[in-house]
Amino acid sequence: MGSRRKGRELALQVLYLVDVTSFPKEKVQISVLKNASLEKKSLDFFNTLIDGTLTHIDELDRMIIQYSENWEIKRMAAVDRNILRLGAYELIYEIDTPISVIIDEAVEIAKIYSTHDSGKFVNGILDKIKKKRKKEKHEQIENAST
Repeated sequence: MGSRRKGRELALQVLYLVDVTSFPKEKVQISVLKNASLEKKSLDFFNTLIDGTLTHIDELDRMIIQYSENWEIKRMAAVDRNILRLGAYELIYEIDTPISVIIDEAVEIAKIYSTHDSGKFVNGILDKIKKKRKKEKHEQIENAST
């Protein structure tokens, strides 16, 4: 398993626990990291994913709702919801990571931690967010050249 994958999986654990319990993020992070060994680069990525996702959670949830067609965010499985939040955060804010890598990682993590069908669900929503990101980038390029 790659170090960024491990960072994503551990970040998912933190986001999931923060989402479904009343424990503060800091305590959950300490608990999750207690049994994990991460290189500094992976630890930084782990922290960036958690802090970024939680900072932008309302925006990410609105985006997920917009593209999930007839799904309320709280009715989604908690694991799926948090995988989508992580993936959406990466698609929008971690622009140095290739889009295909972000989506593939989210789908594989969904298959491991949720169900096989969750992989399809996550792929469908993140693909729509990807198209939004590409459209916005195209518009930025056009606006910059005029």
